[in-house]
Amino acid sequence: MAFKVAFIGAGSIGFTRGLLRDLLSVPEFKAIEVSFTDINPHNLDMVKELCQRDIDENGLGIRIHATTDRREALKGAKYVFCTIRVGGLEAFATDVDIPLKYGVDQCVGDTLSAGGIMYGQRGIAEMMNICNDIREVAADDVLLLNYANPMAMLTWACNQYGGVRTIGLCHGVQGGHRQIAEAFGLDKKEVDIICAGINHQTWYVQIRHDGEDLTGKLLEAFEKHPDFSRTEKVRIDMLRRFGYYSTESNGHLSEYVPWYRKRPDEIADWIDLGSWINGETGGYLRVCTEGRNWFETDFPNWMREPAMKYAPEERGEEHGSYIIEGLETGRTYRGHFNVVNGGVIANLPDDAIIEAPGYADRNGISMPQVGKLPLGPAAVCNVSISVQRLAVEAAIHGDDRLLRQAFMMDPLVGAVCNPKEIWQMVDEMLVAQAQWLPQYGASIAEARSRLDSGNLIPTREEYQGAARLKIKTVEEMQQDRDAANRNAGESDKGKERTSVSH
Repeated sequence: MAFKVAFIGAGSIGFTRGLLRDLLSVPEFKAIEVSFTDINPHNLDMVKELCQRDIDENGLGIRIHATTDRREALKGAKYVFCTIRVGGLEAFATDVDIPLKYGVDQCVGDTLSAGGIMYGQRGIAEMMNICNDIREVAADDVLLLNYANPMAMLTWACNQYGGVRTIGLCHGVQGGHRQIAEAFGLDKKEVDIICAGINHQTWYVQIRHDGEDLTGKLLEAFEKHPDFSRTEKVRIDMLRRFGYYSTESNGHLSEYVPWYRKRPDEIADWIDLGSWINGETGGYLRVCTEGRNWFETDFPNWMREPAMKYAPEERGEEHGSYIIEGLETGRTYRGHFNVVNGGVIANLPDDAIIEAPGYADRNGISMPQVGKLPLGPAAVCNVSISVQRLAVEAAIHGDDRLLRQAFMMDPLVGAVCNPKEIWQMVDEMLVAQAQWLPQYGASIAEARSRLDSGNLIPTREEYQGAARLKIKTVEEMQQDRDAANRNAGESDKGKERTSVSH
């Protein structure tokens, strides 16, 4: 089979190398065309060199075309993977640090809350440019496979305003599926699940093993588990009160709802510092920073280590390659996809991006109707969808009033801040991120003027949050090279979780 796959943001080593391995493990795909593009030529060169070495040692004749010219990379592409982080770690730091001054303590800050909303403003502005390039130079039947966060907001904007057929992909459902199986002492393959909701707030509404419905037994299984009972306190509490388990990690979930991170002295009751994903303040920023620093320093050693093996047994769990395999070969793949709702989940809005079971085969991507979510989980999702809709419209139209309303409606921000604090926080974030927000020119100038006036609400300038850890140096990471390599090389940086007791 001959078709072209383009990777935008290919300098993201965690995603690019693994997705390429998954794709080239499909026997029919040994002669596809592959292009990489990134705005960072240094990272692009390193990832291309590493991936080309993998290809060569697996005996394939594919030559990766790597270029900083995005349109050149997209020319004729039938499938486009997007793994961008607009503003990089520099902007990400402001997503975490500025809200902290106002008491908004985030673990991740890339989906909802103050950080996720601003990440969406940057990402949507650039995704509209990407969509324009795709429409003009890619194949007519192109499919955009978006891995970039905030997943729902970016996928929403691409479908509604970008004019490009876009599906959002994530590994959250697979991670929770593994946990559920482990809680019951089973293998993941033995447990069948139906999971539905919105990205990072998807709910396991049915869990079955050998024909038995285990959904009602899950709380007891998690409460008795020696590790999960300590590391997943937020998820277990939500399971206890809403009746269903949520896909996202303890740290992620804690920042999407108003109850667990609103009071600094209570945050430690809900989190665990054995792994960043269990709730550490700014934890994802820390591990991403460590991963980048390690890869850039240790890259020569990566080139001396064994190549990735392209074989079915080595494929990862990311949905992307399996979707393309289904569409191209006709082999049916069942996964969980982020698509425009259109009635798939009856009690969530039709225009929202939902995450639900879907099938990919030669007929395309099919989404069975799920019906209604249970009322409680639907209510949680609908609050987040309101924030997402405001944020998408704000980003598309450069409307800072809608942006501020998104902040006000956000569960965690609203639980911590009053309206005046929110207005000032948004001013600070607009000014700090001005270079990545072309749609907000006038609003940024007005925000800067207000900040320069000196009549400001006092903030906690040096506050580091309830549970922040220091970024490791390269020398410290060298003490456990295997862990450093896994962190830098994995797309799912929370796959391996440990725990410590407080």
